[in-house]
Amino acid sequence: CLNACTYCKTKHARGDLASYPIEELVDRAKQSFQEGVCEIWLTSEDTGAYGRDIGTDLPTLLWKLVEAIPEGAMLRLGMTNPPYILEHLEEMAKILNHPRVYAFLHIPVQSASDSVLMDMKREYCVADFKQVVDFLKEKVPGITIATDIICGFPGETDEDFQETMKLVEQYRFPSLFINQFYPRPGTPAAKMHQVPAAVKKQRTKDLSQLFHSYTPYDHKVGERQRVLVTEESFDSNYYVAHNPFYEQVLVPKDPLLMGKMVEVNIYEAGKHFMKGQPVSDAKVYTASITRPLAKGEVSGLTEEFRHAPQNGTNWKAHPSAEIPVKTRLSSWMALRLPWQQEGGGLKILSVSLALLAVLVMFYYEGMKTEL
Repeated sequence: CLNACTYCKTKHARGDLASYPIEELVDRAKQSFQEGVCEIWLTSEDTGAYGRDIGTDLPTLLWKLVEAIPEGAMLRLGMTNPPYILEHLEEMAKILNHPRVYAFLHIPVQSASDSVLMDMKREYCVADFKQVVDFLKEKVPGITIATDIICGFPGETDEDFQETMKLVEQYRFPSLFINQFYPRPGTPAAKMHQVPAAVKKQRTKDLSQLFHSYTPYDHKVGERQRVLVTEESFDSNYYVAHNPFYEQVLVPKDPLLMGKMVEVNIYEAGKHFMKGQPVSDAKVYTASITRPLAKGEVSGLTEEFRHAPQNGTNWKAHPSAEIPVKTRLSSWMALRLPWQQEGGGLKILSVSLALLAVLVMFYYEGMKTEL
């Protein structure tokens, strides 16, 4: 992240921007798909700032990544702050229209008051945020814009908060993360004049009521949508899928659907989800070119690294570089605990007797001292 928001504590731990090389990210994506992955997320503290420290930018990375995405798989972009997406609106719109990229973007606004944004040191104004949202909504039809709001930031007046309420009413964000301000120790915002706790609580409640007053998916009932099934619902009654706009669609819990891209008919809508029934005669896509990794298997290992135990090879991380250093082991015996090895029981018994003898000696020495 390149920002210096007055309320943020994360940069104290993570520091400034550090971008991975494009080739490394693309190779990692390719390996993931070879392991059976069907959806990848590109995440960071501020995805829009990617590459500024290594002479590149986010669109360049994304165009390279989409080349590696097989049919039936999808890419989801992570959070980006308004200042850095403003520079690439045209290219970002083209990428978000790509059939293998979700038309979804998380752009935090935090407040619709310019004076509050200035106190937060957010480095943009409300007009900048609206420009980004309006442009993407026009160029990427149906795009999902998620955002964040902080209620009760120090110095926020009733008028400031009402501006935020108007913004939410105007855009009716389908995904809205509402946070009641909390002063984090050591941050500049913690030293500012605080809004009373009761006021912060009431503003959070008012904004939550506004958010829950509208349902964003009612008009989609009856639609036929293409969705990618990726996980199980919290109540374990459904599988969770996402349509091209990364809207949540619940589908029947059929193991044959997991990891597949299918077409469904939407028959019900709630505040945060839709429910879909798979279309029996529709084509099913699968991105997996191999068996997906089993639960507990480690992702991202090279083939040589993954099969090292079977080959009798013990891998250790090199202390100064990401280069594996291998040492041969005569057999699996070297990986067993001492008492599992041949003669291990005798060794453990010998060590135990020696320790017992030392303890007895110290005990009698202590007795002599007391006498």
